Amino acid sequence: MSKETIAIKAKQVDEVTERFNNAQSAIVVDYRGLTVAEVTDLRKQLRDAGVSMSVIKNKVLTRAADKAGYGDLNDVFAGPTAVAFSDEDAIAPAKILKKFADSHDALEIKGGMVEQKVASIDDINTYATMPSREDLLSMLASALSDPMRKIARAVKAIADKGDGEAA
Repeated sequence: MSKETIAIKAKQVDEVTERFNNAQSAIVVDYRGLTVAEVTDLRKQLRDAGVSMSVIKNKVLTRAADKAGYGDLNDVFAGPTAVAFSDEDAIAPAKILKKFADSHDALEIKGGMVEQKVASIDDINTYATMPSREDLLSMLASALSDPMRKIARAVKAIADKGDGEAA
């Protein structure tokens, strides 16, 4: 192998290592058996959520994962491998990929990393079923405002009752 080729491959490993280091999550999938239209649809769904999916050589992934401290992922880098990286929302790729895999048998989630921790398939499926951050904030706001509404209704009922007695 020439020095040029080695330098190119080292640069690829460094780029993928940086993607691992910057990512909130990286989900590894086997996409074998999906049609071009299905892969295009999946990539569009991921892109709309701010997630990028790349097909990367297993050797590059193995070296980059080791370098980034995710050596436990090396077992999932076999066969055709694509990785969905998300720098912002840690569970977005898990949600989208799980939903897509449920309707397309050809897509197989193999493992990944979520919030700087190696995650098993079961962990990823658990993350995929969790409500989104916005949903959780909405639930919290509702839970906090409900007691206030009850107090306001009680005060209004007392005020209305008091007005009725005065007349």
